[in-house]
Amino acid sequence: MPLDKLTEVLTRHVAELETKGTAKGAESVVTAVIRPNGKRGPRFRLDGEGDREFLRMNSNSYLGMGLREEVIAAEEAAAERFGAGPGAVRFISGTYDAHIALERRLAAFHGRPAAMIFSSAYATVMSALVPLTTERTILISDELNHNCIINAMRLARPQDKLLYKHSDMAGLRDALERAAELAAARVVLVTDGIFSMRGDHAPLAEVMELARTYDERFPENVVVIVDDSHGVGAFGATGRGTEEYTGAPPCDVLVATLGKALGVNGGYVTSSDAVIRFLRETSPMYIYSNPITAAEASAALRALELLDSATGRELLERLRMLTRRFEQGLVRLGFEIIPGEHPVVPLMVRDTARTRTMVRILRMHGVLATGLAYPVVPRGDEEIRFQINADHTESDIDYVLEVLSALPRS
Repeated sequence: MPLDKLTEVLTRHVAELETKGTAKGAESVVTAVIRPNGKRGPRFRLDGEGDREFLRMNSNSYLGMGLREEVIAAEEAAAERFGAGPGAVRFISGTYDAHIALERRLAAFHGRPAAMIFSSAYATVMSALVPLTTERTILISDELNHNCIINAMRLARPQDKLLYKHSDMAGLRDALERAAELAAARVVLVTDGIFSMRGDHAPLAEVMELARTYDERFPENVVVIVDDSHGVGAFGATGRGTEEYTGAPPCDVLVATLGKALGVNGGYVTSSDAVIRFLRETSPMYIYSNPITAAEASAALRALELLDSATGRELLERLRMLTRRFEQGLVRLGFEIIPGEHPVVPLMVRDTARTRTMVRILRMHGVLATGLAYPVVPRGDEEIRFQINADHTESDIDYVLEVLSALPRS
């Protein structure tokens, strides 16, 4: 049956996205990866670019774990032992001892009683927030939370939804007061740990203090959920994320990813035994979707072991050093940044046309970076988001700064 009418509607919709500047466009297709060598970090070849090699400054692989021989070897050994795929969802026949070992190690790493893994961190947020929301729950969210939190809140059916301005603790207090006035049974307060567009972090110690202050006013508690996908493995002295960096007490439900600093694939949640048991019985993307493969779980476990070792601490210190080098270089060149220890480094351009031009020139010089322009971000907040990785080198950082030094400033 021809889809002529639907095709017309869909084509028009995509054309409108392109006109507004929000269409994602064609994806870069990686055809080869050249491993780090001496003064050069990893390089990437792209389809249609011949033998040109690109320095990737827009990767979430903060520690370079995905290219480490130990992690690759762990994945290959598990694939040889278990095969390529899990075969089914976990409660039917899809759980392997690699899944169990990874969950136990994740829980221990975060000092929680239990953990469970999902196919992605996005699926984790959707499958944790929605089941924990009832018709007598009020959801409270930072206004800059990630899209996965926004969509999870849309799917949930709470009593009400309240937003507070970004990291505004007075606004959070007002939201908690409003929730108490509405006589909610439960409040679910959700925030990113690291806000991925800006690289800044939530003031988790203050968030937790307010949550505990108001907890007794709700029969089913103020439940704090933190998605620290960009924080775990990249932030804090030992890579335990925003909680560690801010000195906050443990949040009630912590979500993170296996696909950024740990370099593999998948997401996870860690919490109390009761919460994890409840989520195993109620989370649709856990019950009805295949898990990550046993090979991926084994690779993630090896990456976690490396993170939680002297090697991990060395990688984190190197990551902080390279981040400082890049930030100091940008400031020296007269660029505006949002400073911080996290390896997301936003270069604030504050102009849409100039942002796109700078990203294009960087690519011409073999540097891949992500431009965020209006209307993706508010007018005046346009930026280039750079992401430092531990397998970059000082020479890589200096080369990007050299390219940027030659760009027009207006």
